[in-house]
Amino acid sequence: MSEKRATREAYGPTLVELAREGVDVVVVEADLSKSTTTAKFAAAYPQRFFNAGVAEQNMIGTAAGLAAAGKVAFTGSFAVFATGRAYDQVRNTVCYSKLNVKLAPTHAGITVGPDGGSHQMLEDIALMRVLPGMRVLVPADVNAAAAAIRLAAATPGPFYVRLGRAAVPVLYPEAVEVGVGKATVLREGTDVTIAACGVMVAEALAAAEALAADGISAEVVDVFSVKPLDEVTLVASARKTGAVVTAEEHSVIGGLGSAVAELLAEREPVPVVRVGVRDSFGTSGEPAELMSHYGLTATDVAEAARSVVRRV
Repeated sequence: MSEKRATREAYGPTLVELAREGVDVVVVEADLSKSTTTAKFAAAYPQRFFNAGVAEQNMIGTAAGLAAAGKVAFTGSFAVFATGRAYDQVRNTVCYSKLNVKLAPTHAGITVGPDGGSHQMLEDIALMRVLPGMRVLVPADVNAAAAAIRLAAATPGPFYVRLGRAAVPVLYPEAVEVGVGKATVLREGTDVTIAACGVMVAEALAAAEALAADGISAEVVDVFSVKPLDEVTLVASARKTGAVVTAEEHSVIGGLGSAVAELLAEREPVPVVRVGVRDSFGTSGEPAELMSHYGLTATDVAEAARSVVRRV
């Protein structure tokens, strides 16, 4: 895991590849294309690129219109703007109409860093997850992000692909296989399941190493698809280990932890501890400082695992 790259680095280049391969993809942006990397698509295919300006509601509405005309419409912007400001358009125009619009905003979570709490979106998974028909993908690295964008382009209907600003460890090969409703067991274990998504997958793997030194065998599951969940994999893992920790760079309310707890309450009731941000906005700081401040490090995940194992 020595190489680090931001998941947003996959966005623009993958869209260019899709267009070259003949996919009828268009991009609608909200004046942040350099940061989201869709500027690369704008340079290669200017006739397919539309800048709505600082008007995210119009960005979603324009993308919906292009999708209704048969295009595969991707949108940009930061997660806080693409989901919060444009929620009505995403709900009523895109999801209610089941249009082929793909939201792939960047700069999600607290690893936005010094931009502070106003730009650190910690509620976006919850907002998108509750929308009927919306699929929510949270890739763990740049290669999984590229695969997620390809998957969204190839699958009709609304998608939310959560991308980040900061560089994170590369975990997967370029040819990684992903699927809607699919999770990946990255490490087998018998004492506790750590179900993580996004940047927290690398932290979960590091936590598993630390737990092994204590004699605790942790199974690490990359929950790439937060909605729909891979119920078969998660229930089987919980049944095997008897204890679950969830880890996400998001509020513990409404995100991965809530989704897994809801599933297990119905299908396999076991003790669950959620690692995430506790009903708080973010604050300014470097990404590593913020991960430590909000309890999102490998050490925090390992301690949560020890606590839940003691309850079994």
